[in-house]
Amino acid sequence: MSKFAVMSRFLSIDYGTVRVGLAVTDPLQIIATGLATVPTNDIFSFLTDYMAKEKIEGIVVGEPRNLKNKFDEMAAPTIAFIDKLQKFFPSVPVYRVDERFTSRMALRAMIDGGMKKTKRRDKGLVDKISATLILQTFMEMKLKGER
Repeated sequence: MSKFAVMSRFLSIDYGTVRVGLAVTDPLQIIATGLATVPTNDIFSFLTDYMAKEKIEGIVVGEPRNLKNKFDEMAAPTIAFIDKLQKFFPSVPVYRVDERFTSRMALRAMIDGGMKKTKRRDKGLVDKISATLILQTFMEMKLKGER
């Protein structure tokens, strides 16, 4: 038996009705990295395949809210997705994180990183970066003991 425990990852989801941005931590849960952008219709088969290969400790889903901290128009589809996620993977805890400003922050990170305008128009890339920001927020909350 190895003296090192098998570490698990957290997976983050930026849910959309067209596509889903995904990010994942490293096995030591130190770094959040963009994983993929998947068409919404394919998300459950993607997650099933991914979780067959990787140990996932929990799934973090961005919760859409507006500036007044109320649910926005994406709340109903996102909540329905979370319910389905919990039924599909009952042994994996699902956490919700406020995702306000993540798309704007993702775009700002792309600009600050010197990304060309044509690349910044790639909505899938924005979704993947947004998922990474959601996961980073969750990890910071976890460190502070807020989760």
